[in-house]
Amino acid sequence: MIPKKDMVILSHLRKNARMGLTEMSKASHMPVSTIHDRLKNYTGTYIHRNTALLNFASLGFTTRVSLLLRVHPKDKDALRQALSSAPMVNSLYKINNGYDFLAECVFRTMRDLEDFIEHLEQQHDVKAKQIFFVIDDLKREAFLADPQLIDLVDPAVPS
Repeated sequence: MIPKKDMVILSHLRKNARMGLTEMSKASHMPVSTIHDRLKNYTGTYIHRNTALLNFASLGFTTRVSLLLRVHPKDKDALRQALSSAPMVNSLYKINNGYDFLAECVFRTMRDLEDFIEHLEQQHDVKAKQIFFVIDDLKREAFLADPQLIDLVDPAVPS
């Protein structure tokens, strides 16, 4: 179980990864040296990578979808590799309940989406698909992003 101090530091990072150590120290009531040392140890265990959340629409990518796919079992690995390497796939998940993959995809146009799906269906034995269009982000990447709510998320976290 991860100690509460670590959860607080990680929560501050989730809220604002560019927050300075001094500011984090003041907000968390921990010494800068403690935060620095713990952050060094998080890389590779708790932190996979640092990234930025982008507003895709403002960049001209106005078509966002969640794409559910079921494929013939013999074609799962090939489809996973194709989706993993496709630049328009923002996130990819292996799922259950009748589908194999959930792909969050971003496109400039509906035509680009249609071309992508057509290509997938030509190259892979797709048995079923569902497309859900993302209209608006209502909440995004907010889990563990508020240090004051850590006890509500996981009351078993030791202090």
